[in-house]
Amino acid sequence: MSSVPVFHTIGLIGKFGESNVAGALHQIAAHLLRRQLRVLLDESTARLIPDNTLEAASRAAIGEQCDLAIVMGGDGTLLNAARSLVDYEVPILGINLGRLGFLADVSPGELPHRLDEVLNGEFREARRALLHAQVLHDGQVTGEADALNDVVVHKREVARMIEVDTFVDGRFLNAYHADGLIISTPTGSTAYALAGGGPILHPGLEAVVLVPICPHTLTHRPIVVKADSVIEVVLNAATTTQTQITCDGQISLSIEPGDRLMIRKKERQVRLLHPVNHDYFKLLRAKLRWGLSPEASPFI
Repeated sequence: MSSVPVFHTIGLIGKFGESNVAGALHQIAAHLLRRQLRVLLDESTARLIPDNTLEAASRAAIGEQCDLAIVMGGDGTLLNAARSLVDYEVPILGINLGRLGFLADVSPGELPHRLDEVLNGEFREARRALLHAQVLHDGQVTGEADALNDVVVHKREVARMIEVDTFVDGRFLNAYHADGLIISTPTGSTAYALAGGGPILHPGLEAVVLVPICPHTLTHRPIVVKADSVIEVVLNAATTTQTQITCDGQISLSIEPGDRLMIRKKERQVRLLHPVNHDYFKLLRAKLRWGLSPEASPFI
């Protein structure tokens, strides 16, 4: 193992508004400084540590200057960071301070030794695909956003359905009468798509899954298509239900009857770093509680 550090400038991003993030930030920042590394603190995160002496930086500056970003929070915090840093190709290490932690898989109890392993070059890198969504009205783009997990077309009103006509590579797929439609990456297949009855896709797969939300016709089932497919969703002109598009559950786009939603694979991919012992199937067993015996259940 080389004594020369793989990384020199580290960006720190924490979940804004969470008080427990401050302690983890202090611990990690101090450890990085002891290793004589330059540390840039995300400017929105800096408000969590009012008395800190770290150099605050915008998300763009972190992308331009850092060769590693450490994200502290849950998967939602990592999704936000991934979308903002993907175009800079900065690798991301997630410290899980949330609940599930499918993306941020290093626990606070594993610090600092897991962090030291990564800083010494002992890690696995996984590249994850994103989706790019565009809304077109009369041929003009009225809104666009990226998504690491999913793009969801859904109703805004209670007890009303929407109708969307869906095409894959220009070929008509189906007209869905449903509460909505989820278009998910393999990364997002363990999120909303899974709750909607979709399959779990291994993150190494080049694929996209379409999952209808509570379809009126029960034979409408999830379908997996190739990752480079161009997916077009048209909100039926006769639809009167208020509808919107949500990317990763964090970004909202407006859509009106007759508008077209175009979804393509984004050219750049997110670089996620995992510990060398990272095991996706072990992660699934732990997070989804597969194989849990009755004796091990806290409720029995």
